[in-house]
Amino acid sequence: MSSIILVGYMGCGKTTVGRCIVDLAKKYTFADTDALIVAQQGRSINDIFETEGEPAFRAMETALLEKLLADKSDGLVLATGGGMPVRAENRRLLRQLGTVIYLRVMPKTVYSRIRHDTTRPLLQCDDPMGRIREMMENRDPAYEEAADTVLDVDSLGPREAAGEILKIVDRDGGKQMKLLVINGPNLNFLGIREKGIYGTQDYEYLMNMIQEKAKKEDCEIVCFQSNHEGAIIDRIQEAYFDGSDGIVINPGAYTHYSYAIRDALASITVPKVEIHISDITKREEFRKISVTKPACDYQIYGKGLEGYLMAIDFVLQKNREM
Repeated sequence: MSSIILVGYMGCGKTTVGRCIVDLAKKYTFADTDALIVAQQGRSINDIFETEGEPAFRAMETALLEKLLADKSDGLVLATGGGMPVRAENRRLLRQLGTVIYLRVMPKTVYSRIRHDTTRPLLQCDDPMGRIREMMENRDPAYEEAADTVLDVDSLGPREAAGEILKIVDRDGGKQMKLLVINGPNLNFLGIREKGIYGTQDYEYLMNMIQEKAKKEDCEIVCFQSNHEGAIIDRIQEAYFDGSDGIVINPGAYTHYSYAIRDALASITVPKVEIHISDITKREEFRKISVTKPACDYQIYGKGLEGYLMAIDFVLQKNREM
């Protein structure tokens, strides 16, 4: 069972709504990241900010998320600290933990709720309303990037919001898996180059085939193609932050000598499959060597374009087993 992760600015109601979700759906257990950190540290959030500063607290948040993932925590309704999704690493970890819901509110709503709360260290200033507006404007892109769904809660009571969230989770069946398919040099020339080896179907045909697979499996598949090694490395690294649950890669000729692509793949811990359209074991000697294969979980070759669908099936299954 997937967890429900609530993100949003302080005062948006994450804790109250989270407890209502657990009250409505008894299968979940409530947890609050700030409360967990306070229990671990044996001191208040204010004390941590005053003695060690905000960067140290953000590092504690990351460590907590990593522990929850390592412990394979599921069935949680997790209320997060308002600044947790600002760190890119935390956004990635939150998406791995479960379905992320952004509880969005207007600044005036926040101010009306927390203007007398002295436990908020970031709001201890001469102009709390101005500070709220500034912080919400800066954080909104991070909240939206982290979230699977945005829910406007200004006009919703806590139980109403909880009910809407449960509808979203039941409707979507939890977090939709997101896969990345990377194609390297000359793959854009499918249907043009060496048709006897790579077939007559063009690159657009391959893209359509992959998107049909995405619809069938009810998952998101993002496709990327480049003839440039650095661009491929950049895209692999981006997958670390954008919530990708798996990678299917056809490195093309880079398969045989790009240790840089190999190192980028080794840096990402999601399931990875190396795919080749032709049977590389029956071609030139240099094509039999793959320096990228050891950084992947599986290798598929000689199955034509259908190999991509096999690779997608492998990644989906690996994620379901995790």
